Amino acid sequence: MTTYIRTGIKPTVNYEAFHHLTFWVGNAKQAAAYYITHFGFRYIGYQGLETGHRQVASHVVGSGELVFVFQSALRPENTEMTAFLGQHGDGVKNVAFAVDDARECYRLAVEKGAQPIQEPWEESDKHGQVTMATIRVYGDIDHTFVQRNGYSGVFLPGFVSNNSFQALNDVLPPVPVEFIDHCVSNQPENQMVEVTERYEQMLGFHRFWSVDDKDVHT
Repeated sequence: MTTYIRTGIKPTVNYEAFHHLTFWVGNAKQAAAYYITHFGFRYIGYQGLETGHRQVASHVVGSGELVFVFQSALRPENTEMTAFLGQHGDGVKNVAFAVDDARECYRLAVEKGAQPIQEPWEESDKHGQVTMATIRVYGDIDHTFVQRNGYSGVFLPGFVSNNSFQALNDVLPPVPVEFIDHCVSNQPENQMVEVTERYEQMLGFHRFWSVDDKDVHT
């Protein structure tokens, strides 16, 4: 059985698309290279020691409208990233949404019970300015609202283009991966409905499709 159910609050902001997914991994450059060689991704940008960021190295790759950010700690005392990797292994840490008003998204979500992770902030460089804010709905997975304001840089302020893997893109055939269709969040038994209701309540999402063990089972 499939059902269409519209519940929750009506959002007053526009969720435009997935902006990017951030993975915390043991070796960010190696992970980026894997997606370039095996999935035909292109290298987009970099942030790390050479750009003045001494805590985390970030490598950005993409295909079509899909963007992945791979991050690794540069210092052993980064206990947050170490604990995440010890519990999950390489995995998604942040699912970011492109929105038309990051401040309002943050305000509404926190007002409805979302955990505030980072209050709205702005970053800028010669290509323009971006407004962002980060919240948490459940567990240790975050969501960042990204309001680009016409930003024209390679990814976000502070990231620089890098042609380290250009030779691979020149010789390997392209793979037509175009965009993120959906993200799956696996939940413990009897907790899926609660998390679904959190997204409906805190982010104004609506449930559009449901299946049960009559349809999907092992």
